[in-house]
Amino acid sequence: MCGETLIEMAAELNPTLEKIVAKFEKIAEPKRRYEYLLWFAKRLPAMPEDLQVPENKVVGCVSQVYVHAVCTDGIVEFQATSDAQITKGLVAFLVEGLAGLSPQEIVKLTPDFIQRTGLNMSLTPSRSNGFYNIFKTMQQQAASFLAD
Repeated sequence: MCGETLIEMAAELNPTLEKIVAKFEKIAEPKRRYEYLLWFAKRLPAMPEDLQVPENKVVGCVSQVYVHAVCTDGIVEFQATSDAQITKGLVAFLVEGLAGLSPQEIVKLTPDFIQRTGLNMSLTPSRSNGFYNIFKTMQQQAASFLAD
């Protein structure tokens, strides 16, 4: 990735994730970014309680965050939840943005796109760290399907 700019890296995003990131880029006010995250939180389908188990818990998050992946016909789909609305918005943003991708596509993504959203400037350090931990957990779960 030496010499690549954020614009060049944007070309690597799948269309859904690119669309979400582009929408965030257009939002100048931090409060509006939070409102957009909360909109994602409201849209996130409920995660069954039987999937909210220690092996699906995201390590390193202050909030309780659970992520579960399944791979069907080479496509990874995630279910997730959080007990905090902003964190739930972050995980929902990732669930929606990574939907329909193969394990290989998820594993090769880098979390640099968060900088384009402006969220890294709006989030507290613990939430920024939580976002990174959620993203890495989703990548690890996707990578587990490569070993199968």
